[in-house]
Amino acid sequence: MELIHDKEKRSFILPLENGMDASVDYTLKGNKMDLVYSQVPIELRGQGVGKKLVEQTFEKLTQEGYEAVAICSYIKVIARRSNKWKNIIK
Repeated sequence: MELIHDKEKRSFILPLENGMDASVDYTLKGNKMDLVYSQVPIELRGQGVGKKLVEQTFEKLTQEGYEAVAICSYIKVIARRSNKWKNIIK
């Protein structure tokens, strides 16, 4: 499924199986997003869904012209471990 950017809810949402969603919530200051929280349904954790969610979020926000700072510890880990994102996501 394709990642949805819900600007009203300030969330990136990844629709999953059985009507479930994974999401990254953010706050916005001008053009800078603070990525504050990531959530994957408990029954789908440990299957790579979180990593897919976060990497798709990075792709989408940069395509849309935003800068981002990882506040959530999980999002920080994904950014730091990636050669592509470690210098883009603060």
